[in-house]
Amino acid sequence: MVTGKVKVVNRSGFHVRPAGFFSTEMGLFSSEVKVGFRGGMLNGKSIMSLIAACIKCGEEIEIQCSGPDEGAALKKALELVKSGLGET
Repeated sequence: MVTGKVKVVNRSGFHVRPAGFFSTEMGLFSSEVKVGFRGGMLNGKSIMSLIAACIKCGEEIEIQCSGPDEGAALKKALELVKSGLGET
């Protein structure tokens, strides 16, 4: 298992479009992807889990990946959040 922490930088946080973008990209990996937020762990491949968590701009999340391509999955997940989840 590999983990990393990152701060959400896009203004709207994980609303529908960014959550969908993130979960779709994470679905390309065979590893399990979890998002830690406020003491809970969310399925990083589930758009509904990400939206329901109400993750806002400026909040820190922890991403955990476990599986055969965990390193690549974590790298991609951190890049997505750092780049604004497809939003400018």
